[in-house]
Amino acid sequence: MILRKFPTAGLLLAAIIASALPASAAVPLFGKKKPKEDLLQSKKPTAAQNALIDKAIVREKEVIKTVKDRQPLVETYIQNMRPDPILAQVPDSDQHFLGRVEFNKIIGDNAYKVNESTSKGTSNDGKLGFLKHSMSFMGGLGSGLKLTFHEAGFVQMLLMDSNDFDRQHYTFGFVRNDFLGNTPTAVFDVTPISGKRDFGRFFGRIWIETRNGNVVRFNGDFSGSEEDHREFYHFDSWRTNVQPDLWLPTSFYVEESDPKSVSRTLKFKAINHVWGYVLKIPAKESENTSLDVVGATDVSNDAQDVSPLGAQRAWVQQAEDNVVERLFQAGLIDAPSDFDKTLEALAGNILAYNNITLSRPIRVRTLLTEPLESLAIGNTIILSKSLIDTTAVVTTDGAQQMGNLNAVLAFQIAHIILAHRLDTKYAFNDRLLFPTNAVFNRIPMHHTDADNTAAAKKAIELLNAKELADGQQYFGLYLQQLEKRVKALKALNEPMIGDGLVKSDTDPTFWLAALMPKGGKLDMNDLKQQAAMPLSSFLRYDPWTDQVITMHAAFEPLLSPADKMPFEVEPVYLKLGYYKPPAEPAAAPAPAAAAPGDPVAAPAAAVPPAADNTVPPAANAAPAADTTVPPAPAAVPQQ
Repeated sequence: MILRKFPTAGLLLAAIIASALPASAAVPLFGKKKPKEDLLQSKKPTAAQNALIDKAIVREKEVIKTVKDRQPLVETYIQNMRPDPILAQVPDSDQHFLGRVEFNKIIGDNAYKVNESTSKGTSNDGKLGFLKHSMSFMGGLGSGLKLTFHEAGFVQMLLMDSNDFDRQHYTFGFVRNDFLGNTPTAVFDVTPISGKRDFGRFFGRIWIETRNGNVVRFNGDFSGSEEDHREFYHFDSWRTNVQPDLWLPTSFYVEESDPKSVSRTLKFKAINHVWGYVLKIPAKESENTSLDVVGATDVSNDAQDVSPLGAQRAWVQQAEDNVVERLFQAGLIDAPSDFDKTLEALAGNILAYNNITLSRPIRVRTLLTEPLESLAIGNTIILSKSLIDTTAVVTTDGAQQMGNLNAVLAFQIAHIILAHRLDTKYAFNDRLLFPTNAVFNRIPMHHTDADNTAAAKKAIELLNAKELADGQQYFGLYLQQLEKRVKALKALNEPMIGDGLVKSDTDPTFWLAALMPKGGKLDMNDLKQQAAMPLSSFLRYDPWTDQVITMHAAFEPLLSPADKMPFEVEPVYLKLGYYKPPAEPAAAPAPAAAAPGDPVAAPAAAVPPAADNTVPPAANAAPAADTTVPPAPAAVPQQ
């Protein structure tokens, strides 16, 4: 197990993406002499459309002002591609970066001035002017950076032009009206005004929501000469309505084709996610102070004496609660959600089917990052978002997704049963009083190899319960699929803070490899067999509240092996909707007491009912009283 250390300063994506490939990979959008009139398939806006553009210009300044006051987490995951005779293309290598962005340091008045030494690549000092405010991050990348990139690039992928998005620098042409999810938009082509093409100005298309004039999506590249153009990549950037009339950057997708490929293979593709806009920004003099706890419940009348065993368990729980809260404050794990409750019910069933009773119920949270990993902190299990996404294979009966979730939960439940505890030193609150950006390398939570070996053996025992045994085949097939990609996707399989699926870099076998023979034979040509899903297939999250939200994508039939795309980065396409304040939670009736060992009924589906993706989903309906096994997800829509 290798615990990665992560940078503590701002993450600057454009330079990161540039590090993944040589300069020749970028394909110019246009040449030096091609007039802008030939580039646009649009028409002159009407008076009403011009008024909407004017509103968008004003709203964009408000977005920039808001973003400058924030330090969100930004994650970038890059996959370099190679041709494949069966699948058209497959990942050949990958890179993963995570950090907090200090926007107030990278949005400035001079962001778009040409840096001749930077653009020509002649100065090592100017080579990464884009990282001038993030030296520790630059040091973390080391020699991996191969390509120059201007500092405007990253900001533009989120904000288009943080200084001069106005009519003095751009012209606009109307294209069409369009809906993005539930949001009506007007689409415009945008190009820099002739003679004002400063290095790196936005060139492309924007979507403006028609209610209040906010830009909710923009897609394109940056202008400049062909020589300058090599420093930029094509991107598709999306925002979500996180608060009333406030749309903030959420995700963007970047890709470039390989100009030398006769099969149109991509050179690379990358995904960027932004979240944690409301993370606490500690003042330097108060970075080592904790947050006040409010809203404590008075239970003094129910207080009892505590036995030595009870005191020991309370001490362990105190350490657990401290670490979980610290991870949440750092933006690494989600706010409690209905989907977490679904996972908790599945974990309860695993215990019930094995007649095991714990002193405290199991809690489950989601790690909001890409690498495939899981961990147990006391009685709290944490699964990474991508582990949940890639195991979420949708079938009409829901058995495959549930079998996969049972397997990953069982591995960490085994750690809990075997008392592989978090170091109880974290029960002392002062041990967690350090800056948020140090969380990555200050709290090691992975288990030892010996503990993981014992937990894997115990997990197989748990999954051998008659109610769970039939689901083992699915995770076995999942591991067979991952085995085909594990060497190419080292970053995806290198855990940040917990336990990975593979044992180590030197031993790329799986802890739960005993399940692989039960999965049948992996056949990429079998269109009825889907072993693993692409990334971002099942969960997304609200970048303001950090709460995970289940997606409800339409069923897409597999037409060729290339459609499977296991563990791959795919383009962003968000179902946008207007902000809705969260509903007041209804008072729930007190649950009936369950006898020890009784199975716990899970919510009605692993996939909660449809909800607007801009707000947390409503609570699931109560399960049928006569079932002990979680019912299957909603049926797949018919073709």
